[in-house]
Amino acid sequence: QVQLVESGGGLVQAGGSLRLSCAASGSIFSGNIMGWYRQAPGKQRELVADITSGGNTNYVDSVKGRFTISRDNAKNTVYLQMNSLKPEDTAVYYCNMRTRTYLSVFWGQGTQVTVSS
Repeated sequence: QVQLVESGGGLVQAGGSLRLSCAASGSIFSGNIMGWYRQAPGKQRELVADITSGGNTNYVDSVKGRFTISRDNAKNTVYLQMNSLKPEDTAVYYCNMRTRTYLSVFWGQGTQVTVSS
């Protein structure tokens, strides 16, 4: 089992910045992919960004140029730097760790991000 603990959410005004962190512990497997998903009220959970253990990244179009995902493999931690935040970024943000084939998927408990206009 893998445990994921997120931190860094909160309330921010539009145009502001937040940095999310997610620390993984437990039976961490090599070659994992870590990512951030979000779920707004009444909407499906969506991928925001993910990053391979080698540093390859992938972003949803709506956050490109504003959000940056990174990871520290030595600390088993993934980060999401969110700049130029918009009210539509308001959601619960979930950390995720998975194998490449989605055979194993683990989730954090989520952290609320609220962007006021």
